[in-house]
Amino acid sequence: MAAVSGHWAFAFGVLGNIVSFLVFLAPIPTFHQIYKKKSSEGFQSIPYVVALFSAILWIYCALLKCNATFLITINSVGCFIETFYIIFYFYYASKKSKLTTMKLLGLVVVLGMGIFCVTHFLMKPSQRPIVIGWICLVFSLCVFVAPLCILRQVVRTKNVEHMPFLLSVFLTISAVMWFFYGLLLKDYNIAIPNILGFIFGLLQMALYARYRNTDKMVEQKLPEVGKQIASVLEEEKNPSHKIIEVFKLSALLRSHKNGVEATPQNQA
Repeated sequence: MAAVSGHWAFAFGVLGNIVSFLVFLAPIPTFHQIYKKKSSEGFQSIPYVVALFSAILWIYCALLKCNATFLITINSVGCFIETFYIIFYFYYASKKSKLTTMKLLGLVVVLGMGIFCVTHFLMKPSQRPIVIGWICLVFSLCVFVAPLCILRQVVRTKNVEHMPFLLSVFLTISAVMWFFYGLLLKDYNIAIPNILGFIFGLLQMALYARYRNTDKMVEQKLPEVGKQIASVLEEEKNPSHKIIEVFKLSALLRSHKNGVEATPQNQA
């Protein structure tokens, strides 16, 4: 039974690596859009900074555990990709966004050094994997929660342009794979955050499905609005319609005035 469980854990570990790799590649359309616009306006660096920090923590945690090769391989790849994303984002970001990103990175460095110093120098070797495992659990939840920061903007604007849908899809699938991997290894620090990750992923996809047709409706109405604007502009160019309306109004006023003046004469 243990051998069967080990085989299934290996299978889900491989699948988890594949899907997680797709998760890391999912933001490519977002960065392609940033490249075309030459601006990162509307997008945030929080998901990528949090993902980078989480990957570093999982590597540290995996080095303290046994049979954690899958965690080391995928998170090493993740560190490289997320670093590239942050550099790319920083290049096209506004001064305000650059400052925010630098503050986040500074916070991550300080927090990471603090965690390393506390666990490495103040704890026994047997306690380190447990403590780091729980810290990784917290930051894994942050990785799933990070894309939710854009949901408020989606609800407010009813526009999903800046919502990384592919990231939400692959995070949801990845959560399923890593949940079973952690469950089969009885490592609940891996399994637990992926339960909430699955729920958050479904929430993001549901919200995308709710508002994805809004942009299409706007695009369909744009030609009609354009025709109305063109009609108004045409009237502005051709004032003959206004002249006709002025003549009609003048004639109406004259007839009304004549009627009022004629009343006393008829009474006399």
